[in-house]
Amino acid sequence: MDLFHSWGVSLAVYLQTEYIAYESWFQLISQLADLHTTFFVFFPIWFYLKRDVGIKLIWVGVVGDWLNLVLKWVLFGERPYWWVHETRFYGTESAPALRQLPITCETGPGSPSGHAMGSAAVGYAMVTSLLSIAAERKTPALFYWLLQVVLWLLLGLVELLVCMSRVYVAAHFPHQVICGVISGIIVAEMFSRQQWIYNASLQRYFNVTVLLLVFAVVFYIVLKAVGVDLLWTLEKAQKWCVNPAWVHMDSTPFASLMRNMGTLFGLGLGLHSPLYTESKKSTSVPFRIGSVGVSLVLLHLLDFLTFPSNNHTIFYILSFTKSAVALLVPTILVPRCLSLFSQERKVEKYL
Repeated sequence: MDLFHSWGVSLAVYLQTEYIAYESWFQLISQLADLHTTFFVFFPIWFYLKRDVGIKLIWVGVVGDWLNLVLKWVLFGERPYWWVHETRFYGTESAPALRQLPITCETGPGSPSGHAMGSAAVGYAMVTSLLSIAAERKTPALFYWLLQVVLWLLLGLVELLVCMSRVYVAAHFPHQVICGVISGIIVAEMFSRQQWIYNASLQRYFNVTVLLLVFAVVFYIVLKAVGVDLLWTLEKAQKWCVNPAWVHMDSTPFASLMRNMGTLFGLGLGLHSPLYTESKKSTSVPFRIGSVGVSLVLLHLLDFLTFPSNNHTIFYILSFTKSAVALLVPTILVPRCLSLFSQERKVEKYL
């Protein structure tokens, strides 16, 4: 395995040397590849364009990231920025010098890459949804073929850039990002065959949220009881990160788990709220465009809300709550407020 790791470090050094002019772009790509973009950007847009696609993106993102957490705990997986300091592979020779960036110091295990897995899953779901919509509208054969080529090439290019960015910032080895892409596509394809998610009851949302959360916690406790420390990577991150401020609490496995569970539960609450049922009556194009715009603005403001990490329990609870609220904003708060505003305007016009 050290040989694979050494190849990965060599590739990271090559990218950092030859493509240093694109460093800011690689950082931006890594940041956009996070599931945060799906929850705060893609979901509100798709939710008003085509409700079922928005719902599928949440399920694909949440379950995919939960599976990524479990796989990380099973596969473990070093990260380049600490492996290069601890390995004996190079013997008496000097280990390659890897530069670190503010987004390098991830605290969880490295395999498979969560960014690559999440972006591949969500990207695959969006591409297949667009093609499905085009097929439903009986798009001419030639145009449909061209659309397929363009979308799949675009997805391939995006994933290549995501993988390169994760290797460039020394957060992952090449085999980890490749495994992430493959795993993400498998998750997205699995959910493309599930129809129950579009009409799931609030009870089912609650049950799935609790099931995923309890399974992860019990799995952690069992492995810890048999002597497996699943937080071993946090110590390595704190030891080898060149800037302690770059080790963020929100990159720990449990922080990710709580965010995802809050997101899924928030979607269930939103879809089954009486306020959402009323707002579905407003389906005009201006209303949808307005809802998307207002939702994006409010979610951007919500994103500025951060929490101190001194008390881990409180931090996790607040992260869960914030993620749930982020789904309630576009599903019930914004459409309800715009509906009331529209009704008031109609009354004023009538008077």
